[in-house]
Amino acid sequence: MPQIDDPRSKIQELGLSHGFDAVGFAKPGTGSKAVADHLEKFLANGFHGDMGWMQETADRRSTPRRLWPQSKSIIVVGVNYGPQGDPLEILNHKSAAGISVYARGRDYHDVLKKKLRALASEIAVKWDCEVKLFVDTAPVLEKPLAQRAGIGWQGKHTNLVSPDFGSWLFLGEIFTTLEITNDPTHEDRCGTCSRCLKICPTNAFPKPYRLDARRCISYLTIEHKGHISREFRHLIGNRIYGCDDCLAVCPWNKFATTTPHPALRPHAYLQHPLLEDFALLTDHDFRQVFSGSPIKRLGRDRFVRNVLIAIGNSGNSALSEPAEYLLQDHSPLVRAMAVWALSCLVEKHKFVLLRNQYLVNETDTYVIAEWSENIEIGDHVVV
Repeated sequence: MPQIDDPRSKIQELGLSHGFDAVGFAKPGTGSKAVADHLEKFLANGFHGDMGWMQETADRRSTPRRLWPQSKSIIVVGVNYGPQGDPLEILNHKSAAGISVYARGRDYHDVLKKKLRALASEIAVKWDCEVKLFVDTAPVLEKPLAQRAGIGWQGKHTNLVSPDFGSWLFLGEIFTTLEITNDPTHEDRCGTCSRCLKICPTNAFPKPYRLDARRCISYLTIEHKGHISREFRHLIGNRIYGCDDCLAVCPWNKFATTTPHPALRPHAYLQHPLLEDFALLTDHDFRQVFSGSPIKRLGRDRFVRNVLIAIGNSGNSALSEPAEYLLQDHSPLVRAMAVWALSCLVEKHKFVLLRNQYLVNETDTYVIAEWSENIEIGDHVVV
């Protein structure tokens, strides 16, 4: 039980008044051994792919106190970003652009940071203590911390599951020199359920609670900077930014509610997005359209790369027109996927004509290989 002078309940009330939907407390030095072992195995298996920063910051990630040795308590907060309706419904519309729920509104980093700064400042003044705040970009293993703070548990899909908000919580932390009673660690309530593992299109979970990011569509479409392997292209479907499959099927979502935060609701242009709306964006247009969105950090070239994979999977021959135009794009990432998209959409004789026209002037070895690796079968060119 909290001590009489323990600020825990007052800070919890304060956090809720600042617009957070969940507030919990943990100690910076507890529970780090299991987390460190899990992270070590993850990195040793190479599951982090080309996210080299995870390897570089492993020591600080596994032991929060190393981030700030003076800290005595960690305030963990959550913000509900629950969607309205089924986020997987868009996958049935092959010419629509599937964008992860978290990226349909304003950049959550900005939304949470604003709230965290206000809360942290008030705590520092009221209790005469030092504070430091973190949102995702810092080397903090947020989900294990949130479990230790009693907000939820890290599910078999490796994401946080909340009994109140399902799989739809953004997390942030305030480290402080203030002594606060910690919450009990939340127990795992996944039981025998394995829906999140079974639905994964790319089999990115080698076993429960283990994610091979190299196979994850969110990693491939957001973190991966290079060409996306042929193994995954058809499996990506029309997901152009992230993947919600494992989150959306979690049974605990029956307790989730639509986000009450206007900034996290979908922008008007992302409520019914079509692939044709995004295929021909210039760099300037891309930055304008996605200003204030987390999608902007991806960059135009990788974004259009993703759009072209979705175009190739659309079965919509009308979308071959923007794909053909992009055969002349400045980016090899884009040109290569334009080739692949056309191989899925146009008839054999059309593809051969395009290959004869564009291959002669192509200088990028990957794009040349993409032209060459398509085998002509039947009426269409397929992989």
